[in-house]
Amino acid sequence: MSERAGRHASEDPGETLVIPAITGDAEPPPERPSTGRHASSGADRDRPAGSSLAAVPPLDTADLTTGRSAAGQWRPPPVAESSLPRLPATNGHGLPHGQPSPDARPGGDPQPPEAAASQDGPAPDRRERQRGRGGREVRLVWVYPDLLSTYGDRGNLLVLTRRAELRGLDVAAVEVNADERVPADGDIYLLGGGEDLPQILAAARLRSDGGLQRAAESGAVVFAVCAGYQLIGRQFGGVEGEPVAGLSILDITSGRGERRGVGEIVADVDPALGVPRLTGFENHQGVTQIGPGARPLARVALGVGNGDGTEGAYAGNVLGTYLHGPALARNPGLADLLLSWAVGPLAPLDAAAENWARRLREERLAATSS
Repeated sequence: MSERAGRHASEDPGETLVIPAITGDAEPPPERPSTGRHASSGADRDRPAGSSLAAVPPLDTADLTTGRSAAGQWRPPPVAESSLPRLPATNGHGLPHGQPSPDARPGGDPQPPEAAASQDGPAPDRRERQRGRGGREVRLVWVYPDLLSTYGDRGNLLVLTRRAELRGLDVAAVEVNADERVPADGDIYLLGGGEDLPQILAAARLRSDGGLQRAAESGAVVFAVCAGYQLIGRQFGGVEGEPVAGLSILDITSGRGERRGVGEIVADVDPALGVPRLTGFENHQGVTQIGPGARPLARVALGVGNGDGTEGAYAGNVLGTYLHGPALARNPGLADLLLSWAVGPLAPLDAAAENWARRLREERLAATSS
């Protein structure tokens, strides 16, 4: 595997990411002081009682790749259909894509026993947990900010927190680093962008951990950006374009394209979602093909997106996009869609509370139309 830096944020071949393996016998990381409930550590007081911080097994680089891509434009290598999970064309309840459902499965067969096994036990019934809390708390989980966080993607966590609190909802925000278990009882999981090597490492550790897959299967909302968007699919392109196994949470397949998409992107959202035109920033060389178990999030008006005229994809309560910016700061309607999937219908906000979001959208959309 090449040691050059990833394509998403650096082209300096001398820059190398080195992250030590976490062994099963390693001492657990020391508890860090909380930096506030909107950006707390995965080891802090916001972690639910009884959850485990057992170390993730060491990374086995043998499972990172499954072959080499052909020269020229990337094409997905043939994969035996029997080896792929079956992803439903609906959100698991026979409902149209995008319709909120508290326990919708975004796709895939149940995890194998070894992946489903966890010291945390099975994922809780989300409806029962919300009733126990009075339906008033929203638990946000920012997954691997130490590996996946570029171009202001942390802003997505801040925007969701703020818009939930403006509606009187209590918010518990947890940051879970790559040496920590991903809790399976969150309401909304956020993944950001990253370079090639961190993306590959994140995918390997998330596959080993299994917490994100269990949460998605139990109906949690998953919002993934750029590298995070690719790795929740069936597979994505590695450092040299070689196919790397993803998490199969969303029915997409990604790889390396011939041209790089860099700059402003504008896209019109699937009308079924009821979200205004999207504005964002993209910096990737990925091309993404959407399978029958997912739908395009939007149609590109400006920019590259998936590379075929569409941008992003969604199925059930899972949504991915190439948009940075951060995406939810530029598109509060998209933030509210994710919140509504987690807690149900939302009351509109006062016009004064929307002033800055409205001004940012107007400024960015005006800049792309000039």
